[in-house]
Amino acid sequence: MDFSVKPNGGSPSPSSSTTPHRLKSAAATASDRDPMHSWWESVSKQRSRILSLSSLLSGGDEAPISSLADSDRPALSLLSSRPAYSLISASLRDPSSGSGSDPLCQWLYETYLSSDHPLRLVVLSFLPLLAGTYLSRIHSSDSSSLPSLSGFEAVLLAIYAAEVKSRAGKGVLVHIPDLSQPSLYHTPRNGVDRSRDSNHVGSVGVLSPQLEPQVAVKSTKRAGIVGVGMQCYFKEISQMPAWSKLELCSFAGAWAGQDCDCKEKIDGEGDKVLALTNGFVDSSSSLNGSSEIEAAEEEEEEEEQVISSNGVGVGVGGGGVRIPLPWELLQPILRILGHCLLSPLNSEDVKDAASNAVRSLYARASHDLNPQAILATRSLVNLDASARAAAKTASAESVDGSSNVNTPSKSKKPEIFLSSK
Repeated sequence: MDFSVKPNGGSPSPSSSTTPHRLKSAAATASDRDPMHSWWESVSKQRSRILSLSSLLSGGDEAPISSLADSDRPALSLLSSRPAYSLISASLRDPSSGSGSDPLCQWLYETYLSSDHPLRLVVLSFLPLLAGTYLSRIHSSDSSSLPSLSGFEAVLLAIYAAEVKSRAGKGVLVHIPDLSQPSLYHTPRNGVDRSRDSNHVGSVGVLSPQLEPQVAVKSTKRAGIVGVGMQCYFKEISQMPAWSKLELCSFAGAWAGQDCDCKEKIDGEGDKVLALTNGFVDSSSSLNGSSEIEAAEEEEEEEEQVISSNGVGVGVGGGGVRIPLPWELLQPILRILGHCLLSPLNSEDVKDAASNAVRSLYARASHDLNPQAILATRSLVNLDASARAAAKTASAESVDGSSNVNTPSKSKKPEIFLSSK
């Protein structure tokens, strides 16, 4: 499939007059200034894309999607429709999906290039599933027998190219404040450091380096391209539906690897993960503890042998498998998981799924002895634990307060003072 952008129109011939073109440009400028015209043009484009999407789904299941085109905000209606998401995700999970001839990948590619913001939100909502399926298939045990995944790669490259264009050759920087200088919110504990320039506000950190244009997804650039897509997802995460966030949490936990019992022992005195980060088992643990770890590792190896003997990789049907997690991919994933953990507008299902994913990634980082990943994941684990403890305390106080209000209080007897004559 040729994923190419068609030109909007040809250049005028030398013999044509310039007056009609001036009139056209003036009319275009007037239409751009008219908000009603821009709104109607956007709605028409969204309805056209939704109707084309409904024609791609076979089996008579396109009715829930085609009916969304009649809405006043078609793209946002598609974004918030759980039945539509289920239909599209089923197509993306199909073992034959992701090839260069996949019409759904073609639709996602062309829709993102339309530069309509609500339509781009729709495409980004499927990014966790698309990227998760793509990476899991690439790193599955039978990846050599898989069909081409150029359709998935075209969508990822479209998102990456749009971000390269929007950054205009600049990286994403973060300004770290200098606490030795006074600010509106604090006074330095040790006094003001006069040796520094008064205009010095702190250091600058690189959150994301300058991006280079890519024309193909190479193995050395794959994690970076997917990571940029996750950064775009994070920028619009407040608009993403809950089921899209659940997809990412599910894949993040699966990418960490097989479930390890140490992720359940992070909190409390029996924390074996911290011992594993130092490269040894805590001296307080008995020999039975080490034998249990060895038994768990043997069970994981047996499970992997069963999967390979069956000839079916975990990621072929859209499930997650253990994949390499360089920092350029892990960092945006952790930022998304942090939002899923701490945003008060998220449901408990999203928070629980994010908590499980963060603990799995922390266990993975501890086994890999990755200090940067250990620090980031452990911080999220602590924040999650403190947030849940605070919520539990607030809930208990609200219950006690409501019980005290409903409980009738006994009338207080009047005080009697005795006085001597």
